[in-house]
Amino acid sequence: MLGKIDSPLDKKLSDVEWGEYEFQQIFNRIEQGRRLKKEDQLPGNIPFVMAGITNTGVINYISNPVASFPKNSITVDIFGNTFYRDYDFGAGDDTGVYWNDDVEYSKDAMLFFAVAMQKALLGRFSYGKKLRSSQSLKFKMMLPVKNDRIDFEFISSFIKELEAERIKELEAYLKVTGFDNYELTKEEQDSLAVIEAKNVLWREFKMEELFEKIPTIKLPYKAKELPEEATNNFVLPCLTSSFKNQGLNYYAPKDGATILKDVISIPSNSDVYRAYFQSNEFTVLSDAYAIRWKDKSMHISQNQYLFMVMCINKFTDLPIYSYKNKLGGWNVVKNKYVLLPVKKDKIDFDFMEAFINAIKKLTLKNVADYADKRIAATKEVISNY
Repeated sequence: MLGKIDSPLDKKLSDVEWGEYEFQQIFNRIEQGRRLKKEDQLPGNIPFVMAGITNTGVINYISNPVASFPKNSITVDIFGNTFYRDYDFGAGDDTGVYWNDDVEYSKDAMLFFAVAMQKALLGRFSYGKKLRSSQSLKFKMMLPVKNDRIDFEFISSFIKELEAERIKELEAYLKVTGFDNYELTKEEQDSLAVIEAKNVLWREFKMEELFEKIPTIKLPYKAKELPEEATNNFVLPCLTSSFKNQGLNYYAPKDGATILKDVISIPSNSDVYRAYFQSNEFTVLSDAYAIRWKDKSMHISQNQYLFMVMCINKFTDLPIYSYKNKLGGWNVVKNKYVLLPVKKDKIDFDFMEAFINAIKKLTLKNVADYADKRIAATKEVISNY
């Protein structure tokens, strides 16, 4: 069955009959992507999928003549991360692609399959034990059945009800956070206009002039010794060099750990040197570090940190860096220069705040507009089920 879902949907899941299906029974095409090094990727319009959950695994848009996988497919990476794709795309060799040429499954069915596959693969694969699509042919997922056949009517109704429920939760969240009002302030409108007109004034700042590395207590664990889900007192996310889940893929006890929050994390030994703003509690485990604003008399907001992370990634998250050509740790990064917006020769924190807030509002408005349309459509479908 699917993971825990609040009633009344959980009752529907418990009441329905379930059957086991091998992956190869559902999909007649199960293929692995092909390797394409970062330095060989040419800018373009083709979504290119690799292992990871950030941006659902889409790491770049390319124009290379790679194999094109069809929309209405499911991708599963070497860690078991599973995503539905409703667009044509390319994929790297760390990603398997699943679809059926003979059966035109609905989007609802494919979304349900993706979740069922994710549940079947949960906790089975990691850096030390990577999944290849050829291994998965006889893997089994649980699906709802009726008269010994997959119950597609149940799947369609369930997905639409689930979607409607989650949309209601989103609306409640937007109201609580104050983002149900999408009207841009004058400052937010101005920030977008300045960016669009390319009239932002930028200035270089040496990283060590602005940020400092945060000292942390070394934990007595190796990654392979730690659970990948919060368990008992192992509840504190641990930072490693992975770009999967912003580098937070293991859990350790809080006792004896340096607990960090609202800081920037950067890998020091990785294939991808992407900085992230970490808004929740975590600690450093290995091959990564955290930095914070050096001037303790200043309060740096989450929006300002988010803006600066984008600027830092302009010189860290580059295709020239990899395991073979490492960027290095803070001893290297501290001597790099970051471009930040300035006003009267001082860092323009107000601009950063307004710009990120504007982006948030525009994004949430798109989500809310989509939600309104889906709610209307879903009500009609559910009423007829």
